[in-house]
Parts: sequence; structure tokens; C-alpha cells
Amino acid sequence: MQLDQAKEKFIQTWGTLGSNWGINRTMAQVHALLLVSPEPLSAEDIMEQLTISRGNANMNIRALIDWGLVYKELKSGERREFFSAEKDMWKVFKQIAKERRKRELEPIFKVLNDISQVEGDPKDPNYQAFVQSIGGIQKFAGQADDFLSKVIKADEHWFFNTLLRFMK
Repeated sequence: MQLDQAKEKFIQTWGTLGSNWGINRTMAQVHALLLVSPEPLSAEDIMEQLTISRGNANMNIRALIDWGLVYKELKSGERREFFSAEKDMWKVFKQIAKERRKRELEPIFKVLNDISQVEGDPKDPNYQAFVQSIGGIQKFAGQADDFLSKVIKADEHWFFNTLLRFMK
């Protein structure tokens, strides 16, 4: 397989994986392109290589910057902005964990805390089912939050050594 074919296959696959993880396919493709690019790329370079519109490129670049996965770079003598991706996959993984925690777990904690103070007849089966379900979700979300906190703070070697111990 030629380099161009391999690069295209990687970008398409990363895009598919991204959409499976709940991320916009184009956002994942922009990320993949920047991951495998040896030099920072301009929005025009990204538009051309992925055959996407300026608005689509800019929107997804901004989203990747917001996620902390892409950085803006300035080149002297250039008026255009250039972008590069974090290439250390451990840092990428930790940053994604941090953002998912902020975007997904923190909002659910707020809702769970609000609704866990529900009033009702403790003998009512509907009340019991509701309280039991919410309690189970709170427990699971708390464990997930604890795990993500440890991952975010963890050293790469500690994480993989711990993971290997669980797999034995």
C-alpha cells in the first residue's frame, strides 16, 4: 500500500471511529490528518486535503482546539494560522478523558443531585424504583468519575501496569 493510500485509509477509519465514539466524523478526520502531518497545516491545507468547506474546516478546527487536541501555531512571515495536533497519544487519551468527564459526567451529576432529593411515599413501588435506579446511576457515575480522575492524574506507565494486572 502506498503512503497516500495508507494515509487516506487512516483518516477515513479515524473518522468512523470518532463517529462511533459520538464525535463528528469530520472533526475526527481533521484530527487524524493533523496527527499524521509532519508540519502544521493551514485551514486551506485541511480544506484541500479533506475536500471540505471553509466553514466545516474552521468549525472542526475550533472544536478540536476547545477539546485541547489541536494547537494554533503562527509562522513568521505568514498571515495564515497553522494548526498541529498533540502527537503524544497518552496526552491525547488523558485530554479526551478530561473533556468527556467535563462534558458528560459533570452535567449528569448536577441533574442526579437535583432529582435525588425527590419526595414521595417510601412504600410506593414507583418511588422505590425511581430512588433505586437513581442511586445505582449515582454510584456508577461516581465510580466512573473516580476512575477518570485517576487516569487524568496518572502516569502512563502506572496506568498500563495497572491495566495489565487486571487482565491477568
